[in-house]
Amino acid sequence: QVQLVESGGGLVQAGGSLRLSCAASGRTFSSYAMGWFRQAPGKEREFVAAINWSGAGTYYSDSVKGRFTISRDNAKNTVYLQMNSLKPEDTAVYYCAARVGVPKLSDLYHYWGQGTQVTVSS
Repeated sequence: QVQLVESGGGLVQAGGSLRLSCAASGRTFSSYAMGWFRQAPGKEREFVAAINWSGAGTYYSDSVKGRFTISRDNAKNTVYLQMNSLKPEDTAVYYCAARVGVPKLSDLYHYWGQGTQVTVSS
């Protein structure tokens, strides 16, 4: 069982930056692939980024590639999402997720956090 708690969301102007964190409980964090997803009002949840257990493999949606960076610190049981050059269309609730095995670009994850709101004003 893994519990995930996101933090770092907030209100930012377009062009600004935020760093989201996701703290995981448990002693086997390093064995999980981690992902970030987001859901805007009235839209389906969508994949944002994923990272494999070691951090050597990272994956991004086309909409955030070049602007967002996913990373992890296994010693701190934490995964991060650095978001730069934010746009109003990035406004959403952001969720982190964990799964056993390889990262997935779909929502086939076993554990989910409660989400953190990111609002980008124009």
